[in-house]
Amino acid sequence: MTAVPQERRIVTAIPGPKSQELQARRLSTVAGGVGSVLPVFTARAGGGIIEDIDGNRMIDFGSGIAVTSVGASAEAVVRRASAQLADFTHTCFMVTPYEGYVEVCEALAELTPGDHAKKSALFNSGAEAVENAVKIARSYTKRQAVVVFDHGYHGRTNLTMALTSKNMPYKQGFGPFAPEVYRVPVAYGYRWPTGAENCGPEAAAQAIDQISKQIGAENVAAIIIEPVLGEGGFIEPAKGFLPAIVKFANDNGIVFVADEIQSGFCRTGQWFACEDEGIVPDLITTAKGIAGGLPLAAVTGRAEMMDSVHGGGLGGTYGGNPVACAGALGSIETMKELDLNAAAKKIESIMKTRLTAMQEKYDIIGDIRGRGAMIAIELVKDPVSKTPFPEAAGALAKACHAEGVLVLTCGTYGNVLRFLPPIVIGEDLLNEGLDVIEAAFAGI
Repeated sequence: MTAVPQERRIVTAIPGPKSQELQARRLSTVAGGVGSVLPVFTARAGGGIIEDIDGNRMIDFGSGIAVTSVGASAEAVVRRASAQLADFTHTCFMVTPYEGYVEVCEALAELTPGDHAKKSALFNSGAEAVENAVKIARSYTKRQAVVVFDHGYHGRTNLTMALTSKNMPYKQGFGPFAPEVYRVPVAYGYRWPTGAENCGPEAAAQAIDQISKQIGAENVAAIIIEPVLGEGGFIEPAKGFLPAIVKFANDNGIVFVADEIQSGFCRTGQWFACEDEGIVPDLITTAKGIAGGLPLAAVTGRAEMMDSVHGGGLGGTYGGNPVACAGALGSIETMKELDLNAAAKKIESIMKTRLTAMQEKYDIIGDIRGRGAMIAIELVKDPVSKTPFPEAAGALAKACHAEGVLVLTCGTYGNVLRFLPPIVIGEDLLNEGLDVIEAAFAGI
């Protein structure tokens, strides 16, 4: 395996001629509903770099949407997955099981918050994990209602589309959606009417009041929330909000589910983002960063809840694929060996320092938020009205792409630039990427 040189290099226009040629082939055979942020076709990737088929090397501030935290070709992931690939690719754990699946479940029991007895079930995608968390909560509580929050994102299956807040592009035209899903306010400090300092307690009181009046706590099977809301704009619920919601859930026999699919596995500078306020979820869903780029997801939770489902009620043909499990063990090995929690905190320090300096120069940067290597800036037309400025987010992303820095947008209003660099990125590349971002601000 040849390491990808850790340097930005632009040798053609972005996208280059080979990528444009392949894009033409793609348009004739790949469904139009499958989009791409940037149609450059990848040849190889690793560390903080993506190299395309034209030889351009781009600084990666996306990590395949928070997946390649350990890099896209991490040595331990490649080594373990390759060895497993040579032994067998599949037997189906529900037919003849294998040790890798058990090892991943043991690792999840060790790493996830809380010292209670835990069990896990493995799946393929984040949406599958969330959907199965709902199944487990309903089985355990014998209730049906599920509570989610404004700006939340939980997936693209029918049930998880119902759980997801944003219509375009995730829900438009795909209904009807699964019933017994209820949405309540979240503590979005930057946009809270009475200010960020009041947001946590006030939003929690509103949410609890709506649940109590409109649904009835005794009818709620699960409350599901991302401890840092991802697609909604990297919103950190204001302090005090999550503990109040957890207390309400515990007091009323409701299963509290932390959706850590984007925020888990060192991304926020802790193994899991809910640790920031000492939250111990009943169930936690994980995917994305778990396996170094191989498709794997999990629901981990209190043993009595996980065991409430009848035999055969959980599973799937590919769930916990042996090669993906090997990749996960390699990914976790790398996270521990390199102390990626500390690395993520260093990334946060560098990024927030640089972005705060930019905010002082550019009024369109309304808010800087996030933790670890999960940082975002919200763009507004002016800092007083806070009117969302999605056009600026699109223009900035386009300018960065042209200069070889891959950045992503998000947010309910489409006005957030989000930064998800691989946690193994070098400081020189990180600062160079920030230089390009700053130059893009100067150019709009």
